[in-house]
Amino acid sequence: MSRIGKAPIEIPAGVTVTVSPENLVTVKGPKGTLTQQVNTDLTVSIEDGHIHVTRPSDDREHRAQHGLYRALLHNMVVGVSTGYRKEMELVGVGYRATATGQVLELALGFSHAIYIKMPPEVKVEAKSERNKNPLIILESDDKQLLGQVCAKIRSLRKPEPYKGKGIKFVGEVIRRKSGKSAGAK
Repeated sequence: MSRIGKAPIEIPAGVTVTVSPENLVTVKGPKGTLTQQVNTDLTVSIEDGHIHVTRPSDDREHRAQHGLYRALLHNMVVGVSTGYRKEMELVGVGYRATATGQVLELALGFSHAIYIKMPPEVKVEAKSERNKNPLIILESDDKQLLGQVCAKIRSLRKPEPYKGKGIKFVGEVIRRKSGKSAGAK
């Protein structure tokens, strides 16, 4: 049996979970509401404050989906109760970020500024302090959407291994390479 799939999901206080007959799971909490369509082969049940996902057989497809949907439901419960937060750092001379409403403006060394309109579920904030790299702080209740937005922002200027310039997550370690060896003959 799947180790992840068989683990029950605890429902915290203030969170309500409903399962429709066609396996549409809706999770409501203080941070928002999320829905997920679960494969109809799997059974989602709510018993004494826990969500249980069970599979009908040990087929390869059922085993794969068992852990997947359990993880997705767990991420939804955590998202609506506490939310998710990602911090990204801009490393490079002249790199700037400013957030006005749901629009993020980035200056990344190109000839023009880049404007990114955030989805309404994602809250964006930009911080820049003197002698520190600018930070972009993203918060959302949807982990998948937050990861997609972070990947899109990061793809604009990936961290490069020679000087370490680019957009990286706070705490991420970039493997550095040495440049050309000077004076080698």
